[in-house]
Amino acid sequence: MTNAPQVLCIGSVLWDIIGRSASHMERGSDVPGRISRLPGGVAMNIAMALNGLGIKTALLSAIGQDDEGGELLRLAANMGLITEYTYLSEDLPTDRYMAVEGANGLIAAIADAHSLEAAGDKILTPLRDGRLASDAQPWTGMVALDGNLTSEMLIDIAKGNLFRAADLRIAPASPGKAERLAAFLGHGKATLYLNLEEANILTHGSHKTSEAGARALLARGLRRVLVTNGPNAACVAEVGNIITQQPPAVMVTRITGAGDVFMASHMAAELRGEAPDMALNSALKRTADYISSEKPL
Repeated sequence: MTNAPQVLCIGSVLWDIIGRSASHMERGSDVPGRISRLPGGVAMNIAMALNGLGIKTALLSAIGQDDEGGELLRLAANMGLITEYTYLSEDLPTDRYMAVEGANGLIAAIADAHSLEAAGDKILTPLRDGRLASDAQPWTGMVALDGNLTSEMLIDIAKGNLFRAADLRIAPASPGKAERLAAFLGHGKATLYLNLEEANILTHGSHKTSEAGARALLARGLRRVLVTNGPNAACVAEVGNIITQQPPAVMVTRITGAGDVFMASHMAAELRGEAPDMALNSALKRTADYISSEKPL
């Protein structure tokens, strides 16, 4: 395979439409700011961040054969992302995400990922037909899996054989979709990347620290987890090894995509062979750089 990827990013690839204002915002606020349209989605954000760190990455997603989809594919290919395995739908539109951010953080967001959900396991065809892998020779590398997939599809991935040899790295996409990841709590090769709110949803708890949330997830059978908590200490935990670190203090200028940058930075650090404490430190530093600047992924 001449264009073999190191990591597969499976999930949402769409357009991010983000409105940002330097003003404090509440419900009903009408303030000046900037509106941008950028390539986004959890899988796309992680792929772009990995690509920026020199990791060859392939996108497994659903994109419409419309003008927005064509533009998105061209941009991804121009960045160096591998798009040849992306499912192109004739009858589904390209998905979109819309968010509003103020000086006090994320105000509201809507993810329109219905095409990804409707495409279902068609996006996994290259892992069955021999282009990337097959049932007899499953994918053995790292996978970034996006919680925007349907609950049924995530359960099939967790319990099936398609990813039995893969190093699964999983993000919930949003607190509203965190419950979908319950299928991976007893999985032997899964690492979850959560914020504290998402950890509390999965554990039905009210933990106050990332370490407490991580310990609760280990107690529920999770093999390995990373839990962040905004400007407070983050934690990487597996049985017998729990590490906490304080993120760098920075002035926050954006929020959208921060969790994806953290996950990608940690994956890249481990692919470089960094020890657990150094990999966590690398991820926290790069995420701090991202949220305190307007530099693209």
